[in-house]
Amino acid sequence: MNKRNARQRRATKTRAKIRTLAKPRLSIHRTPRHIYAQVISADGGQVVASASTVAKALREGIDKSGNVDAARAVGQAVAQASVAAGVTAVAFDRSGFRYHGRVKALAEAAREGGLQF
Repeated sequence: MNKRNARQRRATKTRAKIRTLAKPRLSIHRTPRHIYAQVISADGGQVVASASTVAKALREGIDKSGNVDAARAVGQAVAQASVAAGVTAVAFDRSGFRYHGRVKALAEAAREGGLQF
């Protein structure tokens, strides 16, 4: 089992647990250069809100897209968009990534922005 397969296995396990909660999920994905976040409806059929370092509005406000400051900006942006859409309680889907560094910064910024998880 390589590193990618192990991460995908952890992600599958987490998503199975989240499905039983029947709550919208805040799903993230990170690459060395960018970080992405989406709030997906409880049935999994609709993206309620999204933000990423690829978005032009966020790119202008940050210096580099692959650091903790960029992750904080994405967390604040996705929280603001989801609260505007009427979603405040979510389940955090870290997609198998460790809760450390950019993932942790995004989660804490989303909590400060009004999301509860």
